Amino acid sequence: MTKEGTELSSNTQKPTYLKELQTLLVRLLDTPSPTGDTREIIQLLERECESCGLTTRRNRKGGLLIDLPGRDTTKRRFITAHVDTLGAMVKEILPSGRLRLHKIGGYAWNTVEGEYCGVKTQDGAVITGTVILHNTSVHVNGEVEKTARNNDNIEVVLDAKVSTAEEAQALGVSVGDFVYWDPRIQVTESGFIKSRHLDDKASVAIVLQLLRELTASKTTLPYNVTVLISNNEEIGYGGNSNVPDDTVEYLAVDMGAIGDGQTTDEYCVSICAKDGSGPYHLGLRQHLVELAKANNLYYKVDIYPNYSSDASAAIRAGSDIVHGLIGPGVANSHAYERSHLEALENTYQLLYAYLLSETLQA
Repeated sequence: MTKEGTELSSNTQKPTYLKELQTLLVRLLDTPSPTGDTREIIQLLERECESCGLTTRRNRKGGLLIDLPGRDTTKRRFITAHVDTLGAMVKEILPSGRLRLHKIGGYAWNTVEGEYCGVKTQDGAVITGTVILHNTSVHVNGEVEKTARNNDNIEVVLDAKVSTAEEAQALGVSVGDFVYWDPRIQVTESGFIKSRHLDDKASVAIVLQLLRELTASKTTLPYNVTVLISNNEEIGYGGNSNVPDDTVEYLAVDMGAIGDGQTTDEYCVSICAKDGSGPYHLGLRQHLVELAKANNLYYKVDIYPNYSSDASAAIRAGSDIVHGLIGPGVANSHAYERSHLEALENTYQLLYAYLLSETLQA
């Protein structure tokens, strides 16, 4: 995958923690992790945690759990962010040597048409290619503009000299191979971050950088905290387990959705009042709003109509918890996404304030 344009924004006023957060985010974005193939990025996060003295463990689904002790050991907060992303899997090797795909996660085919990709074979090799519409040349096919993109006409053409299914198979390509999208990461001088998979690697970078800061400063939190870096959120069940019995509050950190009718923008921390699963806990939402106001943070309260989070997955699984959702505003979600460092900073500061605050049941 390419790394062009990943140099750090040169804003000399940027706090050290934000520079480190940005550097970590670029590393995460450049590490492929579609749902179902997250081992490499979980290992990266384990090394990051180990380097700053944090002890980790994995659940059976492969997610990463991190525990921080608090002064009050009778109550626990549970924080999640998910590191799995959209992607695809090889569904069929066509007679032409091209590949037919099946989606991982929810997105429209037009959002990846023309994108560079990598096909990871079962022996670990990555063969690059491009996602295209079948018969895509407008000089040959006069119906390209009118053609609806679907499972039957979106293909991967490999960067290899193949013209038959047998030649593609000889390279090691097989049904069930994971397909990664090139993130095309760019950080602009003006502070914008453009990349695929800011959902939800931006939040993972925020959470991990905050854990680094808390550990380095030897800050004792008021309550026990468990952090889950989940790896199955895009298919609906990343954060629905491993919630300790003493958990009283569950906060998911995931992207804020931007679009027509939304209040969220690319600079705010978005506080979700309701998504497709229903309302989030009113008391916790109000608490988060008061913390944002008290710390002079730029925030928006919003509703995400077609959305669900790890916190709502935990509620559906039967967890008896107070649940909430915050995150940086991210434009063009589940496509080529964009956010701004200000959104990351506002989200970081709200999460920091929340972890130091009293619980609703205090």
